[in-house]
Amino acid sequence: MAESKFKPKDLTEFRKVFKTFDHDSSGTIDKKEMRDVLTKLKMYDSLGKLEDLMKEMDVNKDGVISWEEFLQIMIEIKFAGRESSFAKVYNKQKQTVIKVGKGQTVHSFAVEEMFAFSEHINHCLKDDLECKKFGLIPINTVDEKKMGLCANVRDGILLAKFINIAVPNTIDERALNKPKKGKSLSLFQINENMNIVINSAKGIGIKVVNIGATELTDGVKHPHLVLGLIWQLVKLQLLNSINLKSHPELVRLLEEGEDLEDLLRLPPEQLLLRWFNYHLKNAESSKRVKNFSGDIKDSEAYTILLHQIAPGKCDNKGLDTKDTKKRAQMVLNNAKKLDVESFITAADICKGNPKLNLAFTAAIFNQCPGLDPMEEEELEKIGLLEDDVGDSREERAFRMWMNSLGLEDFYINNLFEDCADGINLLKVIDAVEPGIVYWKKVYMKPSNKFKMVANQNYAVVLGKKLKFSLVGIAGEDFVNKNKKLLLAFVWQLMRHHTLKYLAKVQEKHFGGKKVTDEMMVKWANGKVSSSGRKSRMRSLKHKGLSSGVFFLDLLYAIQPKVIDDQYVTEGKTEEDKLLNARYAISVSRKLGAVVFCIPEDLVEVRYKMVLTFVASIMSCSS
Repeated sequence: MAESKFKPKDLTEFRKVFKTFDHDSSGTIDKKEMRDVLTKLKMYDSLGKLEDLMKEMDVNKDGVISWEEFLQIMIEIKFAGRESSFAKVYNKQKQTVIKVGKGQTVHSFAVEEMFAFSEHINHCLKDDLECKKFGLIPINTVDEKKMGLCANVRDGILLAKFINIAVPNTIDERALNKPKKGKSLSLFQINENMNIVINSAKGIGIKVVNIGATELTDGVKHPHLVLGLIWQLVKLQLLNSINLKSHPELVRLLEEGEDLEDLLRLPPEQLLLRWFNYHLKNAESSKRVKNFSGDIKDSEAYTILLHQIAPGKCDNKGLDTKDTKKRAQMVLNNAKKLDVESFITAADICKGNPKLNLAFTAAIFNQCPGLDPMEEEELEKIGLLEDDVGDSREERAFRMWMNSLGLEDFYINNLFEDCADGINLLKVIDAVEPGIVYWKKVYMKPSNKFKMVANQNYAVVLGKKLKFSLVGIAGEDFVNKNKKLLLAFVWQLMRHHTLKYLAKVQEKHFGGKKVTDEMMVKWANGKVSSSGRKSRMRSLKHKGLSSGVFFLDLLYAIQPKVIDDQYVTEGKTEEDKLLNARYAISVSRKLGAVVFCIPEDLVEVRYKMVLTFVASIMSCSS
C-alpha cells in the first residue's frame, strides 16, 4: 500500500487536497474534474495537455485517477524527486485549502465555505447597528489570509447575534457584555460572552464538542472549529422550518404505500431531496438527485426545479447551454427572481460543495416550496390537526439535551421516530451511566419489529436498574411510539443525569448523597437568604416562581455582578414575567449553566423544566 510510505500528517493533507479534486465524492478523479480544477486555478492550457496530465497519473488506464494512483505520483514527487507537471497543480490547489497546524494534527477547511458563511452573516446582520459600531460587520471577505470571520467572533457578540438569527430569542442581549465608551472588553468579560454563546448553542441542539472560549476567542488559530460551529447554525437556520408542523403541505411528498410516520422519520436533508425529486418527477424529467454534490453540480436539476416551481419567473434556457458554469450562473439569476437570498457562487455549484448546495436548496424551499396548500379536511384526515403532533416543549427539551451529549454519529431529529428501534435510546443510557449497556445483547441493525422490541425491552430493564418508575411500561410501547410513555422514560433519564452531575460537582455540600427536590429547595432558599434578598420558593412547583424574581435573586446570590437590577421587573404582567425569564436563562448561561428550557416553561412553572433549570444553576455555584 502506498499509504505506508507517508506519515499520518502527510496523508491527512493529501486526503484533504484529493477531496478538492474529487467533486462528486466518487473516490476517483475523472478528466472533467481535473479540467475544472485546472480552469479554476487558471492553469488550463489545452485539451492535449490535460490528456497528458491524466495519462501521466492514470497508471491502470481506466480513465480515472484513484486514491492509490494519486499517492503513487506523490511518492515519485516527494521521494524520487521526479519532475512532474502535476506537482505545480498540487501545490497551487493546496493553497485553496488553508491549513492550521496544531501539534501533530493538520486542520483544514475550504476557503469557499469561509467566504460563503461570511457573506451570509453579512447579509443577515446588515441592519444591526451595534455590529457596525463594533466593527463586526461587514466581515472582510477580500483578503482570505486575514480570516475575517474567525477574527470577528473573538468577543462573542457576533456569534450571539447570529444564534438569535438561527433561533430567535435564544439569547437575551441584556446579558451580553458590550464595549462601552470605546473601551475593549476584558478577557473575563469575553469569557462570559463565550459562556453564553457555547451554552446557548447547546441549548438549541448544536454540538460543541472540543469548542471552548479559548478556541473561539483565538478563532484565527482554530478556523475549523469556528466554521464547524457556524455551519451548524447556518444549517439550523435554513432547515429549522422544513418539517410537517411548519409546512403541512409536505404531506404531498408521500409515496404510494407510505403513511405519515414515514415522512416524520425523515430528517430535513432527506425531506429536501424528496421535495427536489417530487418536482423533477412532476416536470416529467428522468433526472433524480440523491445528494447535494455530484448529482446537482451540472445545474440541470436546479434549472428544472426552478422552472417547475415558478414557470412564470424562471426559464429553463440553461438546459440549452453546454457550459456548466454559465448554466450555474443562470440558475443563480433565476433564484434571484424568486428573491432567494443565497451565498453560493456558480463555482460552488459546479464544484458540488455539499454544504453550500444543501443551504442553497433549503433557501429555495423556504422562499418557494411550490406545493399546493392543504385543506383542513385533508389535515384532519391524516391526523395533522391533533394537539400532540409536532414539537412539544418536552420533546424539544429532551431532544436538545440528548443532542448536546456529543455522541458520535448521533442526532435526534424527532424523538419518537428516532428512538423507535432502541439504538439511540441505548446510546443515551450508556452515556448517562457509562458501561451499563452490554452491547453484544443489542441488535445494532434491527431489521424487524421483534428485534426492535428486544432492544427496547433491554432499555426498560436498564431503566429499572437505574431505579426509574416504569410501572406498566414495556419495550413495545416505545416501538409503537407511545409518546406519553417515551417522554416519561426520557424525563427520568434526563433527571438522573442532571442530579448525578449535580451530586458530583456539589459533593462537598451534599456529601455525595442523591439530591432530592427538598435538598434543592433548601439550598436555593439558603443562598438567596444569605445574599440579603427576600424572595423564597416553597417547592419546585411553587406558582410564585412564575414572576422570575426568585431565579434572578438566586443568580445574584451566586454572583452579584452578573445581574443588572435595571433589567429586573416585579414580574406582575405576563410580559414582565417573560422578560425576567429570558434574562434569567441567558444570565445562567453566562455563569456556565447548560439550559434546555425556554422562558415560557419558567413562567408556567413546568415542574420538570424548573427542576433542571435550578439544578443547572446549582452546578455553577462554587
